[in-house]
Amino acid sequence: MFVTDSVEGIVPEFLTLLHGVIDSPDIPLNVSRSYLQSDSNVKKISNHITKKVADKLEEIFKADRPQFEEKWDSLKLFIEYGMLSDEKFYERAQKFALLKNVDGKCFTFEEYKSLITDNQTDKDGNLVYLYTNDKVSQYSYIEAAKNKGYDVLLMDGQLDVHLVGMLEHKFEKSIFVRVDSNTADNLIRKDNVAEVNLSSEEKFELQTTFKSQIPQMEKTEFMVEIEALGENAAPVMITQSEYMRRMKEVAAMNPNMAFYGELPESYNLVLNSEHALVKRVLEEEKLACDSQISPLVADKKGWEARKEDLLTIQRGKKAEEITASESEDLKNTESKIGDLTKEIEGIIASYAADNKLVRQLIDLALLQNGMLKGESLSNFVKRSIDMI
Repeated sequence: MFVTDSVEGIVPEFLTLLHGVIDSPDIPLNVSRSYLQSDSNVKKISNHITKKVADKLEEIFKADRPQFEEKWDSLKLFIEYGMLSDEKFYERAQKFALLKNVDGKCFTFEEYKSLITDNQTDKDGNLVYLYTNDKVSQYSYIEAAKNKGYDVLLMDGQLDVHLVGMLEHKFEKSIFVRVDSNTADNLIRKDNVAEVNLSSEEKFELQTTFKSQIPQMEKTEFMVEIEALGENAAPVMITQSEYMRRMKEVAAMNPNMAFYGELPESYNLVLNSEHALVKRVLEEEKLACDSQISPLVADKKGWEARKEDLLTIQRGKKAEEITASESEDLKNTESKIGDLTKEIEGIIASYAADNKLVRQLIDLALLQNGMLKGESLSNFVKRSIDMI
């Protein structure tokens, strides 16, 4: 009899919580750990244990699915670990592994694919699996997705970040998208994005108005975007890139990817150009700032036209043919454009600093995402009382 509390190579790592006896006539009594790890019979035993466990789980699933679903949350970690670490176990586990949605309903992979195929296929033919990792903090995003007729998975387990990545590769033409990674209209692109009916100057002024009032947060960056989301959608929303967020989540569990963990959190502040409050902000900003900004904008356009002329001339020359005076002229022109841009931004920011509506809309979006804290939260409460 060989007694051990270390069974690497014999029992797959994801099944090391199993207790039991292995009866095999093929393993000699006088063995060492290194012998066990290199012996072909031991590998056969490991494969056999994996098969027996998978067969038993499938048997339980078929015999009493309600009981299996009831215990899924307890089994999930080990089954997912096995699927991630053992290709053969994954092949068998497809028959009984479950996906649970935010309403607590469980589906096999094939059942869920059938459920969402009609409504969650994008314009490129990709099947889009929507998910949340926190149904409390992402409640409004979940509700917005459900209002579009979409189903949302709950992926809040320790290994779900890795599982999502694996399933994207395993499932044909499928992608996983977290519900807060975009606005509800753009989570699943059915057709071309609605066009924003604003001039480039209006977009710049609107973006500058809001960007200047976003509170400073440590290791956090915001990009301001404008989308036409319909007059009934929220005026301002915060989303986060699916790719960058997922890379940071994986990095948090993988020391070899520490670089991604050091990157600042990156969010998008999305302005709905069709909402009445956003339109009001733009109209009021134009009334308050137009007399100061208009001559600066005209001057800036002149310098931008000059820059384009200089670039056109230089494109036809080799680097050594461009004279020092031409290079200096281009540099001075770019500097002038930069100075005018900063001056315009300063005027808009000064106006926005006294605009309670702008700060209120930003704070509401931050509050919705659990990002409004400390002094900013206190100021929001005071401002809300004043506005009421």
